[in-house]
Amino acid sequence: MNTSPDKFAKAIAAFDAYNANDPNQETFHGKTFSKEILYAHRMSERLVRFAPNAHESVRLAARCQHIGRWEIARNQFPMDKKGYLTWRNEEKKHHAQLAEKILLGCGYDQEIIERVKFLVLKKELQTNAATQLLEDIVCLVFLEFYLADFASKHEAEKVLDIIRKTKKKMSEEALQAVGHLSLTTQTLFLLQGAELKR
Repeated sequence: MNTSPDKFAKAIAAFDAYNANDPNQETFHGKTFSKEILYAHRMSERLVRFAPNAHESVRLAARCQHIGRWEIARNQFPMDKKGYLTWRNEEKKHHAQLAEKILLGCGYDQEIIERVKFLVLKKELQTNAATQLLEDIVCLVFLEFYLADFASKHEAEKVLDIIRKTKKKMSEEALQAVGHLSLTTQTLFLLQGAELKR
């Protein structure tokens, strides 16, 4: 549960203010948003639905999961698997550093800041319950809002491979929650295809 509502509200506003600088935009339900603000809101909303009593550190981490993501371009790294993983790791460190700076400015103590950084850095994935919870939300948001766009840009076998890898990252509770997502017919078809090939 949220133990410091004033600081929490201030931090959420600060995360959103930073992400408002994202030059990339996305249109959703006829409205245009900065891409990372929309992503952050989707993360928070899904977390509330999936785990309404999540610890404050998880709620903060969900909101700053991609903070400043546009500031490190993918094309700064080799366009291969190693380059992709290096880019992802640099992004996670960048998110954690930005989160720390903002949370300090909002009056959070170092203990909760370290917990948020731990989560954003995805430490102890699948062995730490809080990290797993955050990863479950990441996966659910991807499946609901971003899979269809990803599928439109890649070959079918790669898409199915990504879905299989996503499922392996998810807890049983998250896999069950997939049935409650608002999914397009196309996304449902993709998920069924991946299930048949498991």
